Amino acid sequence: RAVGAEAFVDFRVLGKGGFGEVCACQRRATGKMYANKRLNKKRLKKRQGYQAALVEKRILARVHSRFIVSLACAFQTKTDLCLVMTIMNGGDLRYHIYNVDEENPGFPEPRAVFYTAQILLGLEHLHQHRIVYR
Repeated sequence: RAVGAEAFVDFRVLGKGGFGEVCACQRRATGKMYANKRLNKKRLKKRQGYQAALVEKRILARVHSRFIVSLACAFQTKTDLCLVMTIMNGGDLRYHIYNVDEENPGFPEPRAVFYTAQILLGLEHLHQHRIVYR
């Protein structure tokens, strides 16, 4: 069934990148929270990023791991390509390294080992599906 922008309510911006931004959004019908990666079509065209966006969509649709976001749905508006993904609460790794304790950046070794193991499990899942990406 076709899903469009009207199915979601956007909240705050979670991050920005070269082609657009990622916003927290909520599905109107269910109340479930997602991350909506909006890729600006003009920027994609100008920087020849359409192919990369399609590859990202295909990869996100194929992977199903606790350590990698997965694609819930995709749609386009007049100005944007939108990838709606599972949301990972808690912030990204950079946030935890530099912002949790600004006077003492980083974290103890056991926590570093924990995060490293999660990253490796995500990479292992990709490699099991013969995906090498970024």
